[in-house]
Amino acid sequence: MASILGFRVRNFRTLKDITFGQLWNDRERSAPLTPLTAVIGRNGVGKSTLFDAFGFLSDCLRLGVEEACDLHNRGGFQRIRSQGSVGPIEFAIYYREDDRSRPITYEVSFDTDSKGRPFVKSERLRQRRANQSRGWPFSFLILNDGQGIAWRGESYGISLQDEKGMTLEQLLSQSDEESPDTEVVEMDDVRRMGIATLGSLRQHPRISAFRRFIEGWHLSYFTPDAARSLPLAGPQRHLNVHGDNLGNVVQFMEREHPKRFKEVLNTIAAKIPGVNAIDTHKTEDGRLLLRFNDSSFEDPFFAQQMSDGTLKVFAYLLLLDDPSPPPFLCIEEPENGLYHKLLNALASEFRSHALNKGRGSQIFITTHQPYLVDALGPEEVWVMERGSDGFASIRRASDDALVTNMIAEGLPLGGLWYSDYLDMR
Repeated sequence: MASILGFRVRNFRTLKDITFGQLWNDRERSAPLTPLTAVIGRNGVGKSTLFDAFGFLSDCLRLGVEEACDLHNRGGFQRIRSQGSVGPIEFAIYYREDDRSRPITYEVSFDTDSKGRPFVKSERLRQRRANQSRGWPFSFLILNDGQGIAWRGESYGISLQDEKGMTLEQLLSQSDEESPDTEVVEMDDVRRMGIATLGSLRQHPRISAFRRFIEGWHLSYFTPDAARSLPLAGPQRHLNVHGDNLGNVVQFMEREHPKRFKEVLNTIAAKIPGVNAIDTHKTEDGRLLLRFNDSSFEDPFFAQQMSDGTLKVFAYLLLLDDPSPPPFLCIEEPENGLYHKLLNALASEFRSHALNKGRGSQIFITTHQPYLVDALGPEEVWVMERGSDGFASIRRASDDALVTNMIAEGLPLGGLWYSDYLDMR
């Protein structure tokens, strides 16, 4: 399963310049992100902004940068560019396809044209050669203002310290333009990402793999009220961001994986307090409803009658039991509406899934709940703060020697956070 080793953001709202995990040129000083990663901090420090940075990239790939800037009440490019900044919004992702593959770096920047319209200013994908541990990685996709070059197949491109601002002619002069593996690229629409277009072509397998990786991200803004809705009949493979297609996913699971779905329902029922069993009921119009058998009552309850917490736990556990899980799963404040003693078990479920190399997802969460943090290790927790300049900073809890020593003595991490030991001193 692919995983993100590190993530860098520049000029995105309060994220003026932060690095989250490990980048290709910082491997000796920084450790990669863990399979389960949590970001904590006070209100307004930038946790939701970091969450939305992943969503913005995903939206840019699916819809184009101009539409992504206006989606989810972002308010347009000028509203999401860091206040006082004039440079482009930049992202860098350092990721690995699996444990045996060499990491790949993707860098992208967005800016506005002379008419104030946002566009993709530059893109680059690069990777070191086999047995290459030092030196600059070889770029196999370079685009500046919609023009550049790409290398087909598994061939390597050129090793440049910094090609930003180079014209197409300058880029070609650095490469072998007569090579059959070299492809001159000119985008028809600079508001679309190059990896979206080139990643659809079979001759670019590494670009395609990265495009599929980002397309597979799942950001969960689950709301129990949405899950109580009765959607039109029709099976759907995955839960959407709000969970209002829960009934459709149940239909898909029962139709495509009936035996496994029954096992999933039994497993989930055993993990939800007060629920003896979960089954389904088919309506006359073809919808499939969830029924929860409460130990205190003879008749079952439908999902529309269940508590927010029960629905939320069910949705999360169903998401983790997806037959084809997303490679990267983001969940904002999963503790909302849950009894605090459930949080340790929920964190354990998240970690167990994230560590499942065969079919697990890398999981990223934001939280305000010390009880949830108690169940995490200091290497899994990142502390976000806001400086006097109004911009966010982020650091790993395990980087603080005092914190790691106190945890080694048996003190819980959430308790240390509650007691302000994780605040910047």
